[in-house]
Amino acid sequence: MKILFLGDVMGRAGRRAITENLARLRDEWKLDFVVVNGENATSGMGLSGAHAKTLLDAGADCLTLGDHAFDQKDMLAFVEQDSRIVRPLNFSKTAPGKGARIFQTRTGKKILVTQALGQVFMKRPYDDPFSALDQVLKTHPLGGMVQAIVVDIHCEATSEKMAVGHWCDGRASLVVGTHTHVPTSDAMILPSGTAYLSDAGMCGDYNSVIGMEKTEPMRRFITGMPKDRFTPATDEATLSGVYIETDDRTGRATRVQPVRVGGRLQPSLP
Repeated sequence: MKILFLGDVMGRAGRRAITENLARLRDEWKLDFVVVNGENATSGMGLSGAHAKTLLDAGADCLTLGDHAFDQKDMLAFVEQDSRIVRPLNFSKTAPGKGARIFQTRTGKKILVTQALGQVFMKRPYDDPFSALDQVLKTHPLGGMVQAIVVDIHCEATSEKMAVGHWCDGRASLVVGTHTHVPTSDAMILPSGTAYLSDAGMCGDYNSVIGMEKTEPMRRFITGMPKDRFTPATDEATLSGVYIETDDRTGRATRVQPVRVGGRLQPSLP
């Protein structure tokens, strides 16, 4: 299976990059399945139902969320209406939606997508991501009822992401980090066959401070005082993420490649 995962979509620039490029890339790279983290697609703070529909119509098969999952209040209802949205497993026991879903590709193959929030340096004390993921992976063994498993680990600390990657090694096809908006260069296949990347980066304008217009973040760093709201940067965005190929029989990764298309970052293609 050929799978593309794209990192946090950041505001209008990120949405535009998806709508202008994803359909073409699906065709050129003969992708079986596309996962997009839509966490910051609406003004950099959460995802609205309308913008979720925009990303899905552009070619995403599944959208994952994150710690800003319900910043846009209409997502509370939308996540129940559209089964292509995956919210964090350990967000809240009473949260709407599901933190793991099985999808079927256009050729009939099955893929599980799940997401968990980390605990280190996060603003809220989320439940343990390891035990949350363990329940899902135990009931969906790789190479059994699903041909591939994608785990989105949404957290600050690269050490925590790496720990999740090694803990899931052999149990998932891909473990990929999101949330910090900076792509890492450690794409690899772990010893037991799981593809891993500490952070997919963002789909957004990199002439920014993690996707936000530079002036206000810089003012706060320099003076310690806020003046204005953060607003997403709006110049040309880079699509940033990771591409993997898997063995349908075992579900293990056979190839992993960082992806960067357009914008200011150096290109990287499958």
